[in-house]
Amino acid sequence: MRFQLLDRIDAHQPGKFLRGCKFLSLGEEYLADHFPRFPVMPGVLMLQSLTEAASWLWRATTGYRHTVVVLREVKNVKYGGFMLPGRRMDVAVDWHKDSPADADTVTFRGKGADDSGQPTISATFTLHGYSLCDRGPAGIAADDRLRTHLKERWALLTGELRTPLGTPS
Repeated sequence: MRFQLLDRIDAHQPGKFLRGCKFLSLGEEYLADHFPRFPVMPGVLMLQSLTEAASWLWRATTGYRHTVVVLREVKNVKYGGFMLPGRRMDVAVDWHKDSPADADTVTFRGKGADDSGQPTISATFTLHGYSLCDRGPAGIAADDRLRTHLKERWALLTGELRTPLGTPS
Protein backbone atom coordinates (compact mmCIF):
# COMPACT_ATOMS: atom_id res chain seq x y z
CA MET A 1 0.00 0.00 0.00
CA ARG A 2 1.29 3.45 -0.86
CA PHE A 3 0.19 6.42 1.17
CA GLN A 4 -0.13 9.93 -0.18
CA LEU A 5 -0.76 11.78 3.02
CA LEU A 6 -0.09 15.44 2.28
CA ASP A 7 -3.32 17.15 1.27
CA ARG A 8 -2.06 20.65 0.54
CA ILE A 9 1.14 22.60 0.15
CA ASP A 10 0.66 26.08 1.57
CA ALA A 11 4.10 27.63 1.05
CA HIS A 12 7.55 26.69 -0.11
CA GLN A 13 10.89 28.15 -1.05
CA PRO A 14 13.15 25.85 -3.09
CA GLY A 15 16.20 24.75 -1.15
CA LYS A 16 14.82 26.26 2.08
CA PHE A 17 11.41 25.13 3.40
CA LEU A 18 7.97 23.70 2.69
CA ARG A 19 4.77 24.11 4.71
CA GLY A 20 1.72 21.93 4.14
CA CYS A 21 -1.04 20.07 5.89
CA LYS A 22 -2.75 16.73 6.33
CA PHE A 23 -6.45 16.56 7.15
CA LEU A 24 -7.18 13.41 9.17
CA SER A 25 -10.58 11.90 8.41
CA LEU A 26 -12.21 9.13 10.45
CA GLY A 27 -12.74 7.32 7.12
CA GLU A 28 -9.03 6.61 6.64
CA GLU A 29 -8.78 2.83 6.57
CA TYR A 30 -5.77 2.44 8.88
CA LEU A 31 -7.70 4.07 11.74
CA ALA A 32 -9.93 1.00 12.02
CA ASP A 33 -6.93 -0.92 13.37
CA HIS A 34 -5.13 1.91 15.19
CA PHE A 35 -6.99 1.82 17.55
CA PRO A 36 -10.65 0.70 17.13
CA ARG A 37 -11.92 2.40 20.32
CA PHE A 38 -9.48 5.32 20.25
CA PRO A 39 -8.50 6.03 16.64
CA VAL A 40 -5.29 8.05 16.26
CA MET A 41 -2.86 8.55 13.40
CA PRO A 42 0.02 6.09 13.78
CA GLY A 43 3.36 7.70 14.59
CA VAL A 44 5.00 6.11 11.55
CA LEU A 45 2.43 7.86 9.31
CA MET A 46 3.14 11.18 11.00
CA LEU A 47 6.78 10.58 10.08
CA GLN A 48 5.69 9.62 6.55
CA SER A 49 3.91 12.99 6.26
CA LEU A 50 7.18 14.77 7.08
CA THR A 51 9.09 12.57 4.63
CA GLU A 52 6.54 13.22 1.90
CA ALA A 53 6.73 16.98 2.42
CA ALA A 54 10.54 16.89 2.28
CA SER A 55 10.37 14.81 -0.92
CA TRP A 56 8.22 17.49 -2.53
CA LEU A 57 10.64 20.20 -1.42
CA TRP A 58 13.56 18.24 -2.89
CA ARG A 59 11.75 17.67 -6.20
CA ALA A 60 10.73 21.33 -6.48
CA THR A 61 14.32 22.37 -5.73
CA THR A 62 15.99 20.04 -8.23
CA GLY A 63 13.49 20.12 -11.09
CA TYR A 64 12.32 16.53 -10.42
CA ARG A 65 15.81 15.13 -10.96
CA HIS A 66 14.97 12.13 -8.75
CA THR A 67 11.73 10.31 -9.52
CA VAL A 68 12.16 8.01 -6.52
CA VAL A 69 12.91 9.37 -3.05
CA VAL A 70 13.34 7.02 -0.10
CA LEU A 71 13.91 7.44 3.61
CA ARG A 72 17.48 6.52 4.51
CA GLU A 73 17.88 7.53 8.17
CA VAL A 74 15.86 9.07 11.01
CA LYS A 75 17.27 10.73 14.13
CA ASN A 76 15.86 12.50 17.15
CA VAL A 77 12.22 11.51 16.61
CA LYS A 78 9.99 13.00 19.28
CA TYR A 79 6.27 12.39 19.43
CA GLY A 80 3.93 14.83 21.11
CA GLY A 81 0.16 14.69 21.37
CA PHE A 82 -2.15 12.32 19.55
CA MET A 83 -3.34 13.20 16.06
CA LEU A 84 -7.10 12.67 16.20
CA PRO A 85 -9.62 12.30 13.36
CA GLY A 86 -11.30 15.56 12.40
CA ARG A 87 -8.10 17.53 13.01
CA ARG A 88 -5.51 19.03 10.69
CA MET A 89 -1.81 18.35 11.07
CA ASP A 90 0.34 21.24 9.94
CA VAL A 91 3.64 19.99 8.53
CA ALA A 92 6.84 22.05 8.30
CA VAL A 93 10.11 20.81 6.78
CA ASP A 94 13.37 22.69 6.43
CA TRP A 95 16.31 21.80 4.20
CA HIS A 96 19.05 21.10 6.73
CA LYS A 97 22.14 20.04 4.80
CA ASP A 98 23.43 18.36 1.67
CA SER A 99 25.67 15.35 2.01
CA PRO A 100 29.21 16.34 1.04
CA ALA A 101 29.94 12.75 -0.03
CA ASP A 102 26.70 12.00 -1.90
CA ALA A 103 24.82 14.45 -4.14
CA ASP A 104 21.79 12.14 -4.03
CA THR A 105 21.32 12.46 -0.26
CA VAL A 106 19.86 15.37 1.72
CA THR A 107 19.02 15.85 5.41
CA PHE A 108 15.87 17.67 6.54
CA ARG A 109 14.35 18.79 9.82
CA GLY A 110 10.62 18.48 10.18
CA LYS A 111 7.84 18.98 12.65
CA GLY A 112 4.11 18.53 12.84
CA ALA A 113 1.46 20.10 15.04
CA ASP A 114 -2.30 19.73 15.17
CA ASP A 115 -4.55 22.65 14.32
CA SER A 116 -4.60 23.74 17.97
CA GLY A 117 -0.82 24.13 17.84
CA GLN A 118 -0.02 21.05 19.96
CA PRO A 119 3.16 19.36 18.67
CA THR A 120 2.62 15.87 17.24
CA ILE A 121 6.07 14.97 15.88
CA SER A 122 9.54 16.34 15.24
CA ALA A 123 12.51 14.62 13.58
CA THR A 124 15.72 15.03 11.65
CA PHE A 125 15.86 12.63 8.71
CA THR A 126 17.87 11.86 5.60
CA LEU A 127 16.40 11.10 2.19
CA HIS A 128 18.10 9.43 -0.76
CA GLY A 129 16.95 9.95 -4.33
CA TYR A 130 17.48 8.17 -7.60
CA SER A 131 15.93 7.84 -11.03
CA LEU A 132 14.85 4.60 -12.65
CA CYS A 133 16.93 5.36 -15.73
CA ASP A 134 20.01 4.96 -13.48
CA ARG A 135 19.06 1.28 -13.22
CA GLY A 136 18.96 0.70 -16.99
CA PRO A 137 17.46 1.91 -20.28
CA ALA A 138 14.02 0.46 -19.50
CA GLY A 139 13.69 3.05 -16.75
CA ILE A 140 13.70 6.05 -19.12
CA ALA A 141 10.03 5.72 -20.10
CA ALA A 142 9.02 4.97 -16.50
CA ASP A 143 10.86 8.09 -15.31
CA ASP A 144 9.05 10.21 -17.90
CA ARG A 145 5.65 8.89 -16.76
CA LEU A 146 6.57 9.40 -13.10
CA ARG A 147 7.75 12.98 -13.69
CA THR A 148 4.49 13.81 -15.50
CA HIS A 149 2.48 12.31 -12.65
CA LEU A 150 4.54 14.08 -9.97
CA LYS A 151 4.21 17.45 -11.69
CA GLU A 152 0.43 17.02 -11.94
CA ARG A 153 0.25 16.05 -8.27
CA TRP A 154 2.40 19.07 -7.33
CA ALA A 155 0.00 21.32 -9.25
CA LEU A 156 -2.95 19.85 -7.31
CA LEU A 157 -1.23 20.17 -3.92
CA THR A 158 -0.09 23.75 -4.47
CA GLY A 159 -3.30 24.93 -6.11
CA GLU A 160 -1.51 25.73 -9.38
CA LEU A 161 -3.91 23.43 -11.25
CA ARG A 162 -7.18 25.31 -11.56
CA THR A 163 -8.91 22.90 -13.95
CA PRO A 164 -9.58 19.26 -13.01
CA LEU A 165 -7.35 16.76 -14.82
CA GLY A 166 -8.83 15.59 -18.10
CA THR A 167 -11.06 18.66 -18.45
CA PRO A 168 -10.43 21.12 -21.32
CA SER A 169 -9.10 24.42 -19.95
